[in-house]
Amino acid sequence: MITFAIAAFILAITPGPGLAYVVAKTVSSGRTEGLASCIGTAMGGLVHVLAAAFGLSLVIAKSAVAFNAIKFIGAAYLVFLGIRLLMRKHEVTQVGDVAAQGCGHAMIEGVMVEAMNVKTALFFLAFLPQFVSPASAMTGQLALLGSICVALNTLVDVVAVFTAERLLASESLRTARARLLTRISGATMIGLGAFLAAAKRHA
Repeated sequence: MITFAIAAFILAITPGPGLAYVVAKTVSSGRTEGLASCIGTAMGGLVHVLAAAFGLSLVIAKSAVAFNAIKFIGAAYLVFLGIRLLMRKHEVTQVGDVAAQGCGHAMIEGVMVEAMNVKTALFFLAFLPQFVSPASAMTGQLALLGSICVALNTLVDVVAVFTAERLLASESLRTARARLLTRISGATMIGLGAFLAAAKRHA
């Protein structure tokens, strides 16, 4: 569980569409809409959690061997993501100009930004199975771990909202910070994926 907590935290601070959106919304529309967008991205993240929990549970019910195969493929995918992050040039995930349109609209947009992010879906499918036991009820384990990830992601988003105007309004500073976080996250994913791939798996 300590491994999961560390990995989930590092991955929560990885720059991505959700974090970029809440920062852009805060800078352009203010703190209130920024926080509303955080609620939206959290709801969008839960969509992926539920999909992963129920989908993987169906796979496990049919074949424990298939589940172990998913765990191995997932670990390899984490290594692949880490390598991609480390090889990324100096670009940072960008979100276009975001206009002030009210808290309700900000929340709905946040849901869409996160729910439509295919990379988030793939990540949950790769990441969550690494920390569950097929011997116990699977849906509950996956839902709990996924919810913890969403909670950490949302916490990071909220912190970004409260610091956006002072610390992230500068494009150069935002780029430098995002680059550092990306490199840390890439190295962490490679190490995590390698560790999980080497761990003993039970059929």
